[in-house]
Amino acid sequence: MPSKRRVFSLMLDDRKAKLVQSRRRPGRYELSVDGIPQSVVSMTDPTELEYAYTRHIARAMDAAAEPGAPLLTVHLGAGALTLARYVEATRAGSPQLVVEFEPALYEAVVAALPLPAGADLRVIFGDARAVADAELPDEWAGARFTVVDLWDAAVIRHRVASQEFYRRVAARSAADGVVAVNLLDGHPFEYSRRQAATLRSVFDHVAVVLDAEPNDDEGPLGNVVVFASDAPLDVVTNPDLLGAPRPHMLHDASLTSWIADARIMTDADGTDSPDPDDPIWD
Repeated sequence: MPSKRRVFSLMLDDRKAKLVQSRRRPGRYELSVDGIPQSVVSMTDPTELEYAYTRHIARAMDAAAEPGAPLLTVHLGAGALTLARYVEATRAGSPQLVVEFEPALYEAVVAALPLPAGADLRVIFGDARAVADAELPDEWAGARFTVVDLWDAAVIRHRVASQEFYRRVAARSAADGVVAVNLLDGHPFEYSRRQAATLRSVFDHVAVVLDAEPNDDEGPLGNVVVFASDAPLDVVTNPDLLGAPRPHMLHDASLTSWIADARIMTDADGTDSPDPDDPIWD
């Protein structure tokens, strides 16, 4: 018989966060904010990743350094620390930095689901754009891998998705550092195409990974991951990294064709990401 699940609730100003244990898989928890799933984490095996987009990013992390070698990783947006726990499980002792807007959420998650003993994880509380704009100590400098997962419930605000913002992220990355941006979008992928164009204006190499068919005009909203670096991307040179079934990946000429005439997002003319509650996605 499935065990009784544990539920942790937390009020965040005018919003509500909930951490719920799976009935059938007692070590697995889902974090939601205002009823919108944000993260799934396994406390019994942090390398078990529920969402496809987290698996894509994890595979890119695996290739970013020799197996087990430390990887300076920055997480813009904490959630339930799914990928931070993955890095610690696969590269114990790796220095990691988390930038999180809501201290109460972070502290409640860590209290309910403690990090492994010895994890080298530091946190800066604040708005990611303000933190990126500020002069910081060396803890962010030279990041080998940066995960940009900056959701305000179900929407990404344009101030953390502009060319100016990504330039600041790039300035804090290592020469061969990889940036992975998690988006939510659907056909005709106007927002994601603009994001790809924006990242391409900052980094030398960009690839887009979609689990949905890029030309499927009946497809629902889904996660889109944009990888960017000034060095060739491992997910492009070795696409088998992403596992099976292999997702759709766009790079070089196919990415140019997909971006088409999509405009670069700047602070002046950026837009928020699509709201999944918009009737156009029904």
